[in-house]
Amino acid sequence: MAKHWADFQYEIYLNGMTGAVPRLPTDLTRLEELTEQRLGPGPVGYVAGSAGNGSTARANRAALERRRIVPRMLRDVHERDLSVEVLGRSLPAPLALAPVGVLSIMHPEAESAAARGAAAQGVPFILSSASSTPIEQVAEAMGDAERWFQLYWSKDREVTRSLLGRARASGYSVLVVTLDTPLLAWRPRDLDQAYLPFLHGVGTANYFTDPAFLAGLAKPVHEDPNAAVMHFVSLFADPGKTWPDLAFLREQWAGPIVLKGVLHPDDARLAADAGMDGVVVSNHGGRQVAGSVAAADALPRVARAVGDRLTVLFDSGVRTGDDVFKALALGARAVLLGRPYVYGLGLDGQPGVEHVIRCLLAEFDLTLALSGHTAPTTIAPTDLAEDNTDQP
Repeated sequence: MAKHWADFQYEIYLNGMTGAVPRLPTDLTRLEELTEQRLGPGPVGYVAGSAGNGSTARANRAALERRRIVPRMLRDVHERDLSVEVLGRSLPAPLALAPVGVLSIMHPEAESAAARGAAAQGVPFILSSASSTPIEQVAEAMGDAERWFQLYWSKDREVTRSLLGRARASGYSVLVVTLDTPLLAWRPRDLDQAYLPFLHGVGTANYFTDPAFLAGLAKPVHEDPNAAVMHFVSLFADPGKTWPDLAFLREQWAGPIVLKGVLHPDDARLAADAGMDGVVVSNHGGRQVAGSVAAADALPRVARAVGDRLTVLFDSGVRTGDDVFKALALGARAVLLGRPYVYGLGLDGQPGVEHVIRCLLAEFDLTLALSGHTAPTTIAPTDLAEDNTDQP
């Protein structure tokens, strides 16, 4: 019998009989406000902040809110199975934890705690190349659990080659290449605090432990940390990359490659033509292009364009179980969850991450059943309607 994630609600109610209540809210949309109250403005702003005036982040939420689920009745939903096949991997639910860098600004155990939380719940963890914890250490924390590696594509080919080699050797099975950050966007919350963790050597762990990166330094990192930081900044991203450059990554990585940040159907087609295995329809959670199309609005067009050629994943704006349902109905195979798990990490470490995963999947399981479905694969566009009540 498949696991019923929804049983988490009864666990909570039963614990309540002894006077225990959850340490964190079960409404995951409340976590951001709670994190704002408990953590410093620099770290919170770095995670919660967006490009420009935040219009894209708001559009992400509005696009999901605008879609409304149309439940069906009198269907046998007693037994449900949330498991899915994604990129040749069997996952217990259509969910992975998105790559988020510099997690040490949120909790001292950083990526290791988040990765352990994901592993404990069987959810893939995607490690950011801009992490506070080296590739190998996070892999050790996860044991045999499913882990993917996200790449910010460096100007230095040898550094890229070295990072990918380390990830392969440490058991990371899927490469997620972020395309939408060749430059950092204008982010007022960070600018107002003059807060950029990288300039303090935070989020550079993979580079400061990398032989190819260290070979480019005149002195070891501990002897001249400022020079190491400036070298990192000089090669971190490359706005000169174009589609033909993907051939280099295909040569270096034998497993699935997913391109993150795709919003246009033509770019998705180019990804398929380049031999990629998937795309993540994403606008970086609204952190890169102010005024961008909402990710959920872009998702159906991308799915229609390449859904038979590529695995289509989704992020940007996911906060609830019904958001997961809607993303699947719009054409995604699975979703990547970002900010909510980071807030859980900041508030309660590994248990906070697990709480967020269990809440999200319990709500998704219940939404699935109460809408007349027993598996993610049966959700279709016809299960949604558009709320146009605000339209003239």
